[in-house]
Amino acid sequence: MKLKQLLKKELTSKELAILPSSFDLVGDILIFNDFPVELKKKEKVIGKVILDNFTNIKVITRKSKKYSGKYRTPTLRIIAGERRKLTVHKENAIRLSVNPETAYFSSRTSTERKRIFKLIKPNESVLVMFSGIAPLPVTISKNSLAKEIYAVEINPHAHKFAEENVKLNKINNVTLFNGDVTAILPTIKKKFDHVLMPLPKSAEDFLELALTKVKKKGTIHLYSFLNVKDAKLVKEKKQFIKQICEKSKKHCSSIKITRCGQFSPQESRVCLDIALK
Repeated sequence: MKLKQLLKKELTSKELAILPSSFDLVGDILIFNDFPVELKKKEKVIGKVILDNFTNIKVITRKSKKYSGKYRTPTLRIIAGERRKLTVHKENAIRLSVNPETAYFSSRTSTERKRIFKLIKPNESVLVMFSGIAPLPVTISKNSLAKEIYAVEINPHAHKFAEENVKLNKINNVTLFNGDVTAILPTIKKKFDHVLMPLPKSAEDFLELALTKVKKKGTIHLYSFLNVKDAKLVKEKKQFIKQICEKSKKHCSSIKITRCGQFSPQESRVCLDIALK
């Protein structure tokens, strides 16, 4: 049953019309991304109805401040349920411990993580830049025959969760680094078959750095926001990437674009799989 139907007796028709239909679910925590000010007086009623009807949800929150700051984290206000923000999220045969207020994590990209681990061949090495609480490293380790996975994350809170998640999933081929990729990557004296760059807003700024760590005939998976319906923009994006590769004396054999989410009505979250010669 839809939330609006469950709340018919509790809210007016005007309130029902602005009731958010979109939310994130991280473990047993529900997160409303856009919660109208007009419903603030009814938030506890809304929360109670959700808790009474969905036994898998234990905490109801709303974002009082969107992703911001150095580590792109939101401010979450608990409106109903247990008074905690720590949870364990399950997906793709793994478990991830996280506090979504102190460490960025998106449950919406679990399908994309599944697509990625299916691309990893036996005995390949993987580097994950901006690795967060380690959803990609842990997922790849648990669901592929990767030889080794290196992961770099600047947020110390996310890094601690990453360490916990490696232990939680009994992983032994993931090496974690806490620090800025520009400082950490030059200290890693090896190259990788796959380099992942899950930082959509500014990953391209680090493409030259990533190119120093990819093997010949390797692949860089760069995430970005793009209007995939605009052929001109798509062409410009690919051309821009090719220019950066050529500047680094690397050459693309192909650039494949995969949609993996919606950022705005016009822009999609995409992964550009950059295959090198």
